[in-house]
Amino acid sequence: MQSPHQILGPSRRSLLLGAGATALTAAAATAASTTTAAASTANTGATTSAADAASTAAAGAGAAPAAVPSPDTLPLTGGPDFPIGLFWPPHPYASTAQRFAEIKTAGFDFVISGNYAGDGNIFQYQLGLARDAGLKMLISDDIQIRNMSRWFSISDTTTDFLSVTPAEASALYIRARDAYGPYSSLAGFNFYDEPGAGWFATLAKALSISRELAPQLLPYINLLPSDDPAYYRNFVDVVQPSLISFDRYPLLSGGREDENYFHNWAIVRDAALHGDIPAWVYIQTLAYNNHREPTAAELLWQINISLAYGAKGIQYFTYWTPEAARGEGFGPALITVDGQRTPRYAAAKKINTTWLHQVGRELKPLVSESVVHANETPLPNGTVAFTPTAFVTDVSRSPVVLGTFRSRDAAVKDRWVLVANRSHSTLAPTVVSVNEQTVGSVEIFQPAKQTYAARRVGPIPLELAPGAATLIKLGAK
Repeated sequence: MQSPHQILGPSRRSLLLGAGATALTAAAATAASTTTAAASTANTGATTSAADAASTAAAGAGAAPAAVPSPDTLPLTGGPDFPIGLFWPPHPYASTAQRFAEIKTAGFDFVISGNYAGDGNIFQYQLGLARDAGLKMLISDDIQIRNMSRWFSISDTTTDFLSVTPAEASALYIRARDAYGPYSSLAGFNFYDEPGAGWFATLAKALSISRELAPQLLPYINLLPSDDPAYYRNFVDVVQPSLISFDRYPLLSGGREDENYFHNWAIVRDAALHGDIPAWVYIQTLAYNNHREPTAAELLWQINISLAYGAKGIQYFTYWTPEAARGEGFGPALITVDGQRTPRYAAAKKINTTWLHQVGRELKPLVSESVVHANETPLPNGTVAFTPTAFVTDVSRSPVVLGTFRSRDAAVKDRWVLVANRSHSTLAPTVVSVNEQTVGSVEIFQPAKQTYAARRVGPIPLELAPGAATLIKLGAK
């Protein structure tokens, strides 16, 4: 289904559809069946209990939508740790304890299933591997979950073409929950990748069912890249998601950048603030049609720019390399098609374990207050130029991106400023001048020690490596 919005960059849908293509025939048969068939035992062998049947009946009777849990209470979005995930994990034949330990060693926290894992037995096997490795998983279940959220709409009108009733959708969800829920590694379900706006009403119903039947699980949806603010704002208002995630890959062939990358980030940031939910993003790890292979500095640059724009979760596209038969000209990702580590595996491991987890833990509980570009002419589309604030009076020398954050506690007047190098190829000598009338202390975050180092109040000289960033805490007088 083509989105009504302009699609920019790759369609990650092509990969997921490939993973689910073999399940589509079975999916159609399931949805076309009667309510009795929808309530029967799934291929996983799970059964519906009497209590579950009561929940199903309530959903079919038009029960009120389930309350939206706070992101603070859900896996990955809750807790102090900054979530780092990956898409396109090892395929089923490469899913071993050693491979999942390799993922954990590289500093990843969660895995989104895919790469030809579409069978309930495989999901359960991978969930066991993830549990033993200390990882979480978001399961892309093509039989149960996708029947209620992607392949078919949810409708009370039984004559609607290609639809399931709320009761049938609840029965589908129950089977997935009961099959995978016993695994502590289950973080939630991947409901839809890159939906068009026409699917938002069904996704709202699907998420309501998920929250009613398993409020402890994260219902995950990733959105298309788009330059239309209404697409993201409507998603937040209609679907009421627990987070907003999108993918847009800015590193183009010939050394170019996607000229609207910052604009897309700005409107996603606005939608996340509007809904008071976390914003997640995918970063590009490989070359493919009209996109180049990232350097280590370009991996870091994508992450730090995203952090400056308020990202509360980072996902890598991809981890394992999609094979040539998938099309789109994919080059090597972190792991090659035949299972060899590339230099980007080592780069991601260093970024995740020595910087992103540490600085992410500082930024995760904070609220993005502003994001500006300093010393950049002309300004990229959708960006805002630096102007003096009550805390920062000047930023001189190199082009940088400043993300300013505040505490959720209004009584805390301090500010945190992430200064990110605008360039992924050159050093950025920078001086940040603070307002000494309002700033009582200056501290620089030290990721190796996970502490702040105090320095005198005054101009702050920085030497930012390509793609790098520094986090500054400004204590209010």
